[in-house]
Amino acid sequence: MNRPAGVLADVRTVLLVHAHPDDETLATGALILELRARGIRVALVTATRGERGEVVAALRDSIDADERSLTRTREQELRGAVERLGVSQAYLLGEPPARAPGLPRRRYRDSGMRWVRPGLAGPASDVPHDALSVAPVDEVVDDLRSVIAVVGPDLVVSYDDNGGYGHPDHRSIRDAARRAASASHLPFAELVPTPRPGAEWLELGRHLPGVRHALQSHASQVTVDGDDVIHSGGQREPIATSVGLRVVRE
Repeated sequence: MNRPAGVLADVRTVLLVHAHPDDETLATGALILELRARGIRVALVTATRGERGEVVAALRDSIDADERSLTRTREQELRGAVERLGVSQAYLLGEPPARAPGLPRRRYRDSGMRWVRPGLAGPASDVPHDALSVAPVDEVVDDLRSVIAVVGPDLVVSYDDNGGYGHPDHRSIRDAARRAASASHLPFAELVPTPRPGAEWLELGRHLPGVRHALQSHASQVTVDGDDVIHSGGQREPIATSVGLRVVRE
């Protein structure tokens, strides 16, 4: 079994910080299951509700086109995936305790995106005024520091500096998570998509059935076909079961 010391040594609680519902399973489903197998408690903060996600073709007629309907659907899907993965605590950014004390609740909206080229996303042309990617970074950091104080993690984990594939929400929440971890005197580890020097690479294929099961919760966004996942835009790729972790030093 691949159990390197490194990043996860002596870690009892991990806080994962993600941008949208389904990111927790697509990017870190196998990691979550591995952490649980090692007896490590997993907490999750999801920054937006994925209000601007594209719905898979088969469900477009059954999910109303308005944003509120999709928001409700994605919140339900997130709850289902979290339960299937065994996440101990799950929070939405902007809602207590993932909200700085004394501030009213805030809903950080999905910023949307556009494809710059295959595999690389960029900002949408119509970013909402209340979107995550244009929110004051200090406010987002303070919200994350609030939930860190409640969860008490030993390690904060989020995307790499490109947000995995460039999505503006991924990049924004990664920056805020890194700053919040630093301000809380905690290590921050980024998710590394391919093996590289300085990162621990975890081959977690044994967790494929569990990831597959959790992905089925996100039926509005992805379709599970055997060991592959088909995204709402039609892109097919193998279900990810390998991940790298690299501690980012200040």
